[in-house]
Amino acid sequence: MSREPGELFGPRFELFADVLSVGIATTVACLPVVTAPAALSTACEVLRGGRGSFWRAFSRRARWRADLLAGLAMIGVASVLAADFLLAGAGLPGGKPFTVALALVAVALAVIGLRAVAMPARGWRRAYADAAAASFADPGGSLLLLLAFATAALCAWVLPPVAALVPGPLAMAACAMEQRREASQ
Repeated sequence: MSREPGELFGPRFELFADVLSVGIATTVACLPVVTAPAALSTACEVLRGGRGSFWRAFSRRARWRADLLAGLAMIGVASVLAADFLLAGAGLPGGKPFTVALALVAVALAVIGLRAVAMPARGWRRAYADAAAASFADPGGSLLLLLAFATAALCAWVLPPVAALVPGPLAMAACAMEQRREASQ
């Protein structure tokens, strides 16, 4: 990887710039919340080397209905988890062990969701099933994705303006885990 004559930055900086621009575009596309799976999946497609810009790829997605249903399912699961966390913290008997178990389930679902958005050209049901299988078959990759998610959350918590950039690195981490899995097969 070398610089072209007259080029100010090398290819690695271009990748960094792509990740940041895709991160901002993905954040904007995720604002309606229900479009989050579609936006992250499009970000993975663009970072994987898809043709065209993020917005062109996002607008030409053929499975809008399935994407919106996936977004609604994500909202439903997040709502159930939030309600369960609130109930577990209300002082019910067995609340503390239940909170720990619920946190483990939430972490597993986050990793599976990140892996699913990186799976190219599949329906959401198959992507989630394949992502669940890949998550348990590749615990090292799942741990790396969990660390990427935790790092992104920590960065957004410490420096709130960085939250607008978080989806880009998360999409890149998910793409890297999918490529790592495909290379090992």
